[in-house]
Amino acid sequence: MLSEFALRSPPSPGDREAPVDGQAVAPASVPSSPVLEDAGDELPLLRRVTSSGSRRRRAASEPHIASLSSRPALRRSFSRDVGHAAAETYLLTRLTFILLRYLGVGYRWITKFLALVCYAVLLMPGFLQVGYYYFFSRQVRRSIVYGDQPRNRLDLYLPTCMNDPKPVVAFVTGGAWIIGYKAWGTLLGWRLAERGIIVACIDYRNFPQGTISDMVKDASQGISFVCNNIANYGGDPNRIFLMGQSAGAHIAACALLHQVVKECGEGDSITWSVSQINAYFGLSGGYNMLSLVDHFHKRGLYRSIFLSIMEGEHSLVCFSPEVIVRDLSAKHNVPVLPQIILYHGTNDNSIPSDASINFAEALQSIGVQAKVVLYEGKTHTDLFLQDPLRGGRDELLEDIVSVILAGDAATVSNDADAPPARRLVPELMLQLARKISPF
Repeated sequence: MLSEFALRSPPSPGDREAPVDGQAVAPASVPSSPVLEDAGDELPLLRRVTSSGSRRRRAASEPHIASLSSRPALRRSFSRDVGHAAAETYLLTRLTFILLRYLGVGYRWITKFLALVCYAVLLMPGFLQVGYYYFFSRQVRRSIVYGDQPRNRLDLYLPTCMNDPKPVVAFVTGGAWIIGYKAWGTLLGWRLAERGIIVACIDYRNFPQGTISDMVKDASQGISFVCNNIANYGGDPNRIFLMGQSAGAHIAACALLHQVVKECGEGDSITWSVSQINAYFGLSGGYNMLSLVDHFHKRGLYRSIFLSIMEGEHSLVCFSPEVIVRDLSAKHNVPVLPQIILYHGTNDNSIPSDASINFAEALQSIGVQAKVVLYEGKTHTDLFLQDPLRGGRDELLEDIVSVILAGDAATVSNDADAPPARRLVPELMLQLARKISPF
């Protein structure tokens, strides 16, 4: 049984992009001035005027010139973002039609889709604010290239104060292995960046663009990029934490354990090591696919499509972290796994909390420091969406931050004095969204 177990009750009422090819360059803090390039015909004329009054007029006008000259750069950046969004929209549309051929006509997934639309509408006030932050905040570095495959991109969320190396969370988003996207981690990235923690949201190929082995390979490559390049962005390479949510928790756990197998000498050469990860945080994840097939089928993720995602029934063992861990017990020279903390809500209907409990027991059986933190009455989306959108002190966020900042007394003291996050969605809309959530 679990050696360490916590049952929590709910609170009462609150781009410089990385270069292509993955070569890391420190992001420039001051952009090159476009004034001499765009206003070169004006400045020589200004220099011929020698009167003090003219010099004063020139000094007053130069900021205006710089402001005007920066606009083309802003337009170019915006045009690039629009073009990138258009390309991804086309890809998403094409993959949606492919996915529909797999799904066919079934009342379960259709009702889930309609519930998802209503759910998104209710939370739209918060999503719009989060989207504004994602696209316009200077603290966000979007679509940094970490590999040569489609969607091998990651987003970085940076704290405003970067006077010393910051701890880093490499985050793999959820999305039922079908609709995952790096921007889904914006709210988490925003909240943690406010607490002085860098967040790298790793994107990966979804089904049907890729299957589970592609997803795990992409996640592992993204983790490798973070481990080997985050210092160029102000991160502390000695304080890297791995985190995943829902399907992302499963993918991240697979990436971590497959890396263990490689380091046992049973795989390809390695580009990162499990020793570089301080801890793994699994949020509402599933870790034994063999026991979840029927559950997902009843929830609308039909057995046929799930097995297609997992590359057939014979591959379920290879992509079940709980099974992999039990197999590791018979191996020698197994690398030391980092501390593993699994967070789960007791009212999670998408992935039962037993999934985290059983995984923790398997980890403990081979001597890994693992524990489960259960949140009484919380659903699959409460911990990741509704609670952060509510504002105030977020229980899950506080638990994660306390682990990341452990041992840094000064930072912990400053963090305790930080004002609580503001509310993004009215309580009534949050409660309605919770009831209609398809997850």
